[in-house]
Amino acid sequence: MFFKSTFFIGISFKNCIFVLAMHRKALHIVSFDNPFPPNYGGAIEVFYKIKALHEIGYTIYLHCFVDSIPTENSELHSIVSELYFYKKSSNPAYLFSKVPFSVISRSDKKLLENLKRNNAPILFEGLKTAYHFEDKMLENNLKIVRIHNLEQDYFLGLSRSENNVVKKLLYFLEGKKYQSYEKKLRHFDHILALSKFENEYANSRFGNSSYVPVFHGNEQVEIVEGFGKYAFYHGDLKTSDNRKVAKYLIDVFKEIKDYKLVIASGSNENFVRKHIGNAQNIEFVFLENFEQLKQLLREAHINVILSFQRSGTKLKLLNSLFRSRFCIINENIMDDETVSDFCIKITSKEELVSKINFLKTQPYIDGENKKRVLEYYLNDKTNALKIAEILEGLHS
Repeated sequence: MFFKSTFFIGISFKNCIFVLAMHRKALHIVSFDNPFPPNYGGAIEVFYKIKALHEIGYTIYLHCFVDSIPTENSELHSIVSELYFYKKSSNPAYLFSKVPFSVISRSDKKLLENLKRNNAPILFEGLKTAYHFEDKMLENNLKIVRIHNLEQDYFLGLSRSENNVVKKLLYFLEGKKYQSYEKKLRHFDHILALSKFENEYANSRFGNSSYVPVFHGNEQVEIVEGFGKYAFYHGDLKTSDNRKVAKYLIDVFKEIKDYKLVIASGSNENFVRKHIGNAQNIEFVFLENFEQLKQLLREAHINVILSFQRSGTKLKLLNSLFRSRFCIINENIMDDETVSDFCIKITSKEELVSKINFLKTQPYIDGENKKRVLEYYLNDKTNALKIAEILEGLHS
């Protein structure tokens, strides 16, 4: 209790100091996508980071690359001072560039002009958004980058998981291009990593990185103990890795016929139903909104969160930890032990089957301890203050 009280007194005092010190401080943020609605991992991380930085006193100039310009932006306008959208290019000639397609397709001279309107620091959300960062027009702006994953590992992992031959080749080439392009990270004033593995990787090569945990939007851990009703997996099934996991779990639960698996997604329903076949204990739920997801998490007993590629921190884990019971993960999901210690870790299919068969008979009783730790450690506003400290240090 003393530790907890000391922490919150410290944070309260720190908040006061920073909010006063940073009144009218400004920051450009360049996003790879429209972060609203925050309905997938990357958008969630960007949106709640903007929200937390706004709450501690930052004026935000937000720049977003999108497939089509949105017409309704009231939620973003409430937390940013200026909002700009730029349409991503689909020029097929860019596929033959040495620069990764996901970078060069996010190049726009209007972005450069808008960034140069003032000398506020610029936070680039991933190397994907950083095509212009070395331009001489921005030489007086501090430039930091948030690495959401190691892009070469991410795209090479997608290539391994993808069955479509053309996509498999394109992902492979993109990953190879990033192996060369990532050396640009050394030219940023600072790197913000969202996993410890990526932070260690960046520091070993470029020496200018800090670990800032993922922003996720959950403020309080819901205390749901006892027994839930089923095992649960949710994810965006447009991505090949998530489809691979869904198929893998369907095969697992065809062996565990006495326990129910629910798979929820807003995409690829036919893919899942095809693989479920006649299995009576596996159900697909079409995911329509976050309120529905919260209810599914509240009723779940075992959340199975796996990935076949290492790529940052999986936000679906944080939603499960804050809103549900047991979480089973593999090593690719989370490498921060403060968080992963609340999970059951597996390394093989045999282990997964064994843990499910054990946990389905056990009540969940760790809610209060999880609440005490995670509300302290994964607090969005506290982690926004870490970014503020880094920027203050770079200014001095």
